[in-house]
Amino acid sequence: MSGIDRSISEVLVDSNINVCSIKSVMIGTTHYSNAIVERKDLNSVAHFRLGAPNTLSIPPLSDVPGDLKSKISIYKFIVDGGVEYNGDILSSIDQCEIRECLQKIKGKVDAVSICGVFSPFFNMQEIRVKEIVIEELGNIPVTLSHNIGNIGLLERENSTILNASLLLLSNKVVAVIHEILSKKNINAWLYFSQNDGTLMPEKYAREYPILMVSSGQTNSMRGASHLGKIKNAMIVDVGGTTTDIGLVSNGFPHKSSFVSTIGGVRTNFHMPDIESIALGGGSIVNILPNGKVKIGPASVGYNLAKYSLVFGGDVLTITDIAVAKGLIAIGNVKLVKHLPIDLVNQVIDLYIDMLGKAIHRMKINNNDIPLIVVGGGGFIINKKFKGISSILRPEKYDVANAIGVAMGMVGGQAEKLFSLKQISLDCAIEKTKKHAIQNAINAGALPDSVIVIDFEYEHIPYSTESEVRIFSKAAGVPYN
Repeated sequence: MSGIDRSISEVLVDSNINVCSIKSVMIGTTHYSNAIVERKDLNSVAHFRLGAPNTLSIPPLSDVPGDLKSKISIYKFIVDGGVEYNGDILSSIDQCEIRECLQKIKGKVDAVSICGVFSPFFNMQEIRVKEIVIEELGNIPVTLSHNIGNIGLLERENSTILNASLLLLSNKVVAVIHEILSKKNINAWLYFSQNDGTLMPEKYAREYPILMVSSGQTNSMRGASHLGKIKNAMIVDVGGTTTDIGLVSNGFPHKSSFVSTIGGVRTNFHMPDIESIALGGGSIVNILPNGKVKIGPASVGYNLAKYSLVFGGDVLTITDIAVAKGLIAIGNVKLVKHLPIDLVNQVIDLYIDMLGKAIHRMKINNNDIPLIVVGGGGFIINKKFKGISSILRPEKYDVANAIGVAMGMVGGQAEKLFSLKQISLDCAIEKTKKHAIQNAINAGALPDSVIVIDFEYEHIPYSTESEVRIFSKAAGVPYN
């Protein structure tokens, strides 16, 4: 948190702004993704799957890495429950069974997660079980899966358990940020960026930390689109260790259609379609015995100023190559004057080739598209790529991440299942859009500013009632 504290202090000094005029504070944080990846700061969880006897063959967390399971210290129960995709009851919940399980873990866990079959469409069983949990264990944090993920039991279950394991950390993060703002006499609305590029109020941030694990990449994409004044483009965000590549449509990151993985765990909430490659400003350059060069995947990362040649170190990095080529003026150029120009050109050609292949993989059609380059390591890109109409490196490109979160809108979404024998497709779509708009308003968006920014629908295969699943997302200007 010292980084946030220091950054706010520097902004206040540089801008000379009166803190009383600050109406909103938007935060983007990597605390939650770091906690999952590094297996730290995770609290214990008791998980209830409402699915017996129909879902006994594959236990919860079956595909989750063992080291992560051990850190969560999870208690798992598969109890009676579950509904069909059309709302028919598969199995009624057994309140006595649930209360017995709760007595076994009373005082032993920090949070509870609950996941039912098809609960994103029919959530009544999850809500009732939460009520029983509160009755038995008191005011313990509870995560319900219908608030986290979409249909797909195992992935939604993973997401729900991970969210529950982050609840103590999320409350700590929000509390510390409040303390930082209070010390600086900043009394403002507090929002947090989430995976889809929109904002959530602090109340939701405390309850749904898993929805923020990929917000850093999303913020960069949104910020790049804004800085470049282009709503539909390819974005390349070059960091010290990795480069993130993605598409923005109408100013928002293109949504992935694949199962997302976080720290080795399969999840199914909406994530941006972004490819990360081990290529950054701190990537280490190795000269092979045959005279060819190899870039990465090792990197000096944030220790660039300690190890890179231009700063007096002894490690050849991409930044050294860029300085030698005259692409950027940092450090001491005299320390890389000895590098042969053939070597410099060979490294740059390899870098561009590696990046070009990744860009090609991310394209969704054969049309040329503009490319916006952001991030602290963006200086290395000096050539056009096949399929790219133009390359733009906007002013302030190195702080696109912060700009992306500052310009965020408050979001809300809805996912519903309808029978087209009972309602027309147009009416079903309109109902879902209205629900998403209302959810955005409930989250803190100004009602008159909310618009629908995404929607999709698909027919449910093998259904007898012509069911269709409809998803909609809306966003609006935050209260301030």
